[in-house]
Amino acid sequence: MCGLAACSAENVASAQKAPDNKRPNIIYIMTDDHSYQTLSAYDHRYIETPALDRIGNEGVIFTNSFVANSISGPSRACILTGKHSHINGFLDNSSVFDGSQPTFPKLLQKAGYQTALIGKWHLTSNPTGFNYWNMLDGQGYYYNPVFIDSTGKKQYNGYVTNLITDFSIEWLEERDTTKPFCLLVHHKAVHRIWAPDVPYLTFYKDRSFPLPENFYDDYSGRYAAGKQEMSIQKDMDLVYDLKMLDKEGNIKTKYRSSYISGEYGRMTEAQRKAWDAVYDPIIEKFQSANLQGKELAQWKFDRYMQDYLACVKSLDDNIARLLKYLEDNHLMENTIIVYTSDQGFYMGEHGWFDKRFMYEESFRTPLVMRLPQGYKAHGKIDQLVQNIDYAPTFLEMAGVSVPSDIQGVSLVPLLKGEKPKNWRKSLYYHFYEFPGEHAVRRHYGIRTERYKLIHFYNDCDTWELYDLKKDPSEINNLYGNTEYKKLTEKLKKELIKLQEEYKDPIVYGQR
Repeated sequence: MCGLAACSAENVASAQKAPDNKRPNIIYIMTDDHSYQTLSAYDHRYIETPALDRIGNEGVIFTNSFVANSISGPSRACILTGKHSHINGFLDNSSVFDGSQPTFPKLLQKAGYQTALIGKWHLTSNPTGFNYWNMLDGQGYYYNPVFIDSTGKKQYNGYVTNLITDFSIEWLEERDTTKPFCLLVHHKAVHRIWAPDVPYLTFYKDRSFPLPENFYDDYSGRYAAGKQEMSIQKDMDLVYDLKMLDKEGNIKTKYRSSYISGEYGRMTEAQRKAWDAVYDPIIEKFQSANLQGKELAQWKFDRYMQDYLACVKSLDDNIARLLKYLEDNHLMENTIIVYTSDQGFYMGEHGWFDKRFMYEESFRTPLVMRLPQGYKAHGKIDQLVQNIDYAPTFLEMAGVSVPSDIQGVSLVPLLKGEKPKNWRKSLYYHFYEFPGEHAVRRHYGIRTERYKLIHFYNDCDTWELYDLKKDPSEINNLYGNTEYKKLTEKLKKELIKLQEEYKDPIVYGQR
């Protein structure tokens, strides 16, 4: 990895402001909790996503794209600032984002870009650096959600993925066409509790899916993995997550009332009628079956996947709608279109849903880009990239100087088809939210092209080491194995080097 100062200096030197009509527009589309396993540009096992695939097929697909902190708010703060959580100050979802600090939308706005944010924000404070913003209230709902703009709150009838696309197209229609723009389209989908739109309710009905090989992981040799509370078998709520709201009230669960007062309770009469027509027979069949043990686990996994994938299908169709608008209005040639998620997600791997861990499924995230004219890269890009890299990339593409304190590295050389010899060889990760929902312990770690070293700390002190080539499912913890002693020492030195480079204060107490 090139030194941060050197990379920033190179970016500043290369940044030259182009005329407004030559500077590329930026459309940054981000979903919530969309796993790379359910985007067919990466994996064809579960679903086909032709619109999302189109972005990558007509541009580039990053095969080694990762986050800095796998949880919604912190990940978004890393993206906006180009800095790790300990620098931008948003460590976990209880934090409040300091909107006075520099962000890439602010810098683009200052350089003459029109900037807009539509959809999920989830950073507590109001957005800054945008000419226009219309954000979901908090986490947002799938059905009939409340949005907040500079004038206040308003509830809209409809489905959230459709509404966010509607509002995005409306903004594009009404923008000043003499100026370049940066539009952030932030979808709620496919966040828990995976409530499909009415036309998609039966899209995956009755379909069964093969369980991941490590679904029945016993977490041997991995203390923190054994202490989590994100098990599909044990922690996934039959009513809240899987929609088993029986009218008699016999299925009593921890979050039953939250489902009734939340997503289900806010539906219109017509929406609820369509919903019940699909789910009531499933509830009746489930009650009659009286499933136990592994049969129940398989059923819960299938129900989870059916709803999750139906939400992805709706999302993909809306991406197609946005791409058609861009094509019809001749905006494809000079616009970079980016699609990613705020982090990855577990689709039953290790028996889990959710994210947070540094294990691959939540640490890794999809990232595809369709590039404007002048960029030669096409196909797969295999270098290690991280979501702190987005900010310097957008700034350099726009001809805006990249501040020297940004910790990410511009991806522009990769987008030009270059293969820099000094590209980073390792990534740093740090998760802070414990105690917290799902009980994932605090940890930090390093990932190279082949190996991963993780340190869980705070209420415990355990290390994990994985050979990702031999053990891609991260089952066999090699830490303490004498055969890997020299490798462990080398990785620890590189870990400390990254902590010092990124100025993470934890390094001073963990040598």
